[in-house]
Amino acid sequence: MITIKLHKDFLKQAAKLKPAQKKRLQAALKLFQTDPQHADLYNHPLTAGWKGHRSISFGGDWRAHYKAIDAQTVYFVACGTHSQLYK
Repeated sequence: MITIKLHKDFLKQAAKLKPAQKKRLQAALKLFQTDPQHADLYNHPLTAGWKGHRSISFGGDWRAHYKAIDAQTVYFVACGTHSQLYK
């Protein structure tokens, strides 16, 4: 199982989500722990300013960005809508 660590900025952004998005985020993180490549997560590498990070989807336009620390540990650093994360 993958170990997930959460950056303080991620926690602040997640705290601002509406209850429905919080629930989707929690479900996505739980799924990520057991199957990080599950098709529902749309796990993909990022480029430009986010190079070296990856992103998962947690419904519609909502994304969570992370960086792998090692083969079994990831560090989620940001979450929000596509436009919030790529401004």
